[in-house]
Amino acid sequence: MVVIGERFPEVEVNTTHGKMKLPDHFKGKWFVLFSHPADFTPVCTTEFYAMQLRLDKFRELGAEVIGLSVDQVFSHLKWMEWIKDNLDVEIEFPVIADDRGELAETLGMIPSGATITARAVFIVDPEGTVRAIVYYPAEVGRDWDEILRALKALQTSDKHHVALPHKWPENELVKDRVIVPPASTTEQIKEREEARKRGEIECYDWWLCHKGL
Repeated sequence: MVVIGERFPEVEVNTTHGKMKLPDHFKGKWFVLFSHPADFTPVCTTEFYAMQLRLDKFRELGAEVIGLSVDQVFSHLKWMEWIKDNLDVEIEFPVIADDRGELAETLGMIPSGATITARAVFIVDPEGTVRAIVYYPAEVGRDWDEILRALKALQTSDKHHVALPHKWPENELVKDRVIVPPASTTEQIKEREEARKRGEIECYDWWLCHKGL
């Protein structure tokens, strides 16, 4: 089972857009891989519809999206057709047909005793490293806006070497400001105090400081 910080496994997959090699197909880009339990199911249909509506927002962040289930390609294609005909939305992102369940097993997507995947999400960075993993049970649909928020937060953390608070950028305590990593030496504590005096950061204490970007 893959964990955060490990490289996404190298694998060739069959998708609705043809064969792809992961993670190389998205080399130099972030990508979000999400699994759904089955085609032609109500909650999954709402998720695909909502993801397509937000696809441009993911791409604005330099990220691509790819789905996965243990259904076969023809089932994916027919379901995509149904969504277009009945919901007036065309699914533009590829969907993996992991009909043997091999990739799903490798990624730990199939719950104990189940034959279908949970609702898993993997956020992978441009170097192919898994940066975030989220799991939901089959009966609970996901919030793609939260996945977008997590993606943006990861990118912000990488760029500015900061941490992001709860519900950033709409945190109840520090608003849209970011968290300065805690000091780890007495010298850094002094440096934080000097930075606070210069108005570069604000602190509740030396271990809880924040700043604007």
